[in-house]
Amino acid sequence: MTWNWQLDGWIVLAGVLCAVASALVGNFLVLRRLSMLGDAVSHAVLPGLAVAFFISNSRSSVPMFVGAVVVGVLTALFTEWIRGVGKVDESASMGVVFTSLFAAGLIMIVQAADKVDLDAGCVLYGAIELTPLDTVTTFGFTLPRAVLVLGVVTLVNLVFVLVFFKELKLTAFDPSLATSMGFSAGFMHYALMVLVAVTAVASFESVGNVLVVAMFIVPPATAYLLTDRLGLMIVLSTVIAAMGAVSGHVAAVIVPTWFGFQSTTTAGMMAVMVGVFFMVAIFFAPRHGMVVKLARRQILSLSILADDIVAFLYRHRERLHESRKTPGAEYSIRREMIAEELLASRSAVAIAMSRLYRQGHLRWADGGCELTEAGTQRARDIVRSHRLWEQYLVNEADMDATKIHDKAEQFEHFTDRPMQQNLDTQTRHPEIDPHGRTIPRPEHDPRQES
Repeated sequence: MTWNWQLDGWIVLAGVLCAVASALVGNFLVLRRLSMLGDAVSHAVLPGLAVAFFISNSRSSVPMFVGAVVVGVLTALFTEWIRGVGKVDESASMGVVFTSLFAAGLIMIVQAADKVDLDAGCVLYGAIELTPLDTVTTFGFTLPRAVLVLGVVTLVNLVFVLVFFKELKLTAFDPSLATSMGFSAGFMHYALMVLVAVTAVASFESVGNVLVVAMFIVPPATAYLLTDRLGLMIVLSTVIAAMGAVSGHVAAVIVPTWFGFQSTTTAGMMAVMVGVFFMVAIFFAPRHGMVVKLARRQILSLSILADDIVAFLYRHRERLHESRKTPGAEYSIRREMIAEELLASRSAVAIAMSRLYRQGHLRWADGGCELTEAGTQRARDIVRSHRLWEQYLVNEADMDATKIHDKAEQFEHFTDRPMQQNLDTQTRHPEIDPHGRTIPRPEHDPRQES
């Protein structure tokens, strides 16, 4: 690929400005659970474009821009009106409004396109590749008209977000609180809708009516997976949007050549690339990624299994003492027996035991394994928590002693020392659990068993 700044540079800049402008306001659509509204506005402005053309009988940017913005704002107003009057949820009211207006606008544009050069495909899919050809001169500089318009829109959106950040944050998370503090939730809602409409209209000639929806929603949704802080989410969404625009143009030129084609639409590849970033975030986001969650679940499962192993070995030692068997080789248990008793796979038990060996909680002995001093202390804490929970469930929850084991087994893995002490206090320092078994005393307790 040979990069030509006079062509590729302006195309990429237009895409970046469009993506950033859309992402700035799109963050608050995502937070307000109004993602569909960006789609609704961007589709419903079509009749505004057509009516402006019929009235002005020209494709002049100003009347079409004004007509589209007016219809975009009306879309938001009609949506709220139908939701209030019809007592339906917001998604249903948006569906009614935008499908009706979109269908009407598409019919009008197609009818106009029979007589004049008003291309429905251009409105729907954009023509960002032609951006460098339509230029204007401003302050002695010649630059593409789309870049100038999108630059102004991006600046307006940025100023709006910076100036009204606190109000937008409050109205996004708690409109009632915002109203009680003197911020008009309704004003912020409709101001946001105006910016959404303006951004959608300004983006028609770059990413098109349909594809602008991707820029409204996908970068903010991706950032939402990566952070829980609103300020950082806005920054990340704009960076992701800009990266999607740049990589989209490069991919539009390079990727098709791998399959024997010359190129593909840049606007479409921009949407594809932000979609790729979203999929990466779905799998690998630090807190919410599927792979990360799976890894955490596996680590937690192994930790719980390790707890079960040391607790099983501790109880085995208890049974030997109760039966007055001579301590010795009986303390050692083979891995296969542990897997069978705990109903766990041998591979999982092997991994958990390897971890326990590394932690110094197990040692090999007489062809099997047994607890070390550190492992005995860990097991004592787990068994103590389990039996205190059993006592608590019987005393405080009035549960049947025959039905408390499974509950206590769930709680024992998440009981720290302060909670354990609280359980001990709540159950009045019991020494025997409901099943008649001795409750191990904590370390350094004067009553600790010898």
